[in-house]
Amino acid sequence: MEAPDLIELLMRAFFCFTGIIGNSWLGLRSLPKSGSQLRTGDILFVNLAVSNLITNCLVDLPETAAHFAKSWLTSKEYCSVTQFSHEISETSSIFSTMFISMYWHQKLVGSIRRGGAPVQMDDLRLVGVLLAGSWIMSTAFSLPHIFITEHKANESSEVCKECFASPVAKQTFNGVYLTLANVVPMIGITYATVQIVLTLLRSQKRLKDLSGNGTNPQHPSVDQKLEAERSTEERSPQLRSNQLRSNQSSSNQIRAAKSVVAVATIFIFCWFIHLVLRIYSSFRNSILAVKLTNFIGASYVCFIPYVYLHGMKKLNCGKNW
Repeated sequence: MEAPDLIELLMRAFFCFTGIIGNSWLGLRSLPKSGSQLRTGDILFVNLAVSNLITNCLVDLPETAAHFAKSWLTSKEYCSVTQFSHEISETSSIFSTMFISMYWHQKLVGSIRRGGAPVQMDDLRLVGVLLAGSWIMSTAFSLPHIFITEHKANESSEVCKECFASPVAKQTFNGVYLTLANVVPMIGITYATVQIVLTLLRSQKRLKDLSGNGTNPQHPSVDQKLEAERSTEERSPQLRSNQLRSNQSSSNQIRAAKSVVAVATIFIFCWFIHLVLRIYSSFRNSILAVKLTNFIGASYVCFIPYVYLHGMKKLNCGKNW
């Protein structure tokens, strides 16, 4: 095995097994202990983990094994299965990331604007409909790859290649797919992320104002606030406990929101490059562009579960899990 092939094999194996561990852990840690504890955020994270595991188990793992089992690699069935799995996993993962960004946008921004009222995406039925729609769209865009994917081999390489009826058909299909399953979600994720960041910055500014020595025009001074809290605590110890739990919950929400922003930033960076490469591949056949596209997708799927787990404080084995 030549050095470039060995490097590619090692990187794919790393992405594969790291992604399987991370996404499996994200899915398991997001499962509620009982049906009564099921929340919207749990469903979204489980759905994202399942979407990513399709790539890890049905694309990256066979690709890694294919270096040692050439007979499977050189079949049309192999190309059809991996290409279908790659497309449905990628599309579903994009929509899952968008839904998570929308959920936390409503949780922070929308809830504040409505005075703490419940958000729309806390409705399990609504989220179920959205996820079902995303899987239907993902399947619709992925099914054609079963029939148009062919195995191409020459003296130097063996690749899976999409064979459209004509260049116009290829450009039309890719244009519709990239618009509906890439550009639209990317706009939604970008908008939600910007709004979350602005909300977090305003919240941080208010905290700095409260921690100052002077009296803020919109808030009581720190001494006045502490005196009020002291008198309240003397009247009701239970209220103090409730306030502590409320502060802890707010802190956890802000930490989780920051992880969503981090993932969205990685997503926008990776998928912008991914989008450019897909557009380039629509007009010109390039094995290098295809490999770079797969590499970027695999790196994103590999690392984002760890960012979410860190943000939710579930990266380790909690004693209550």
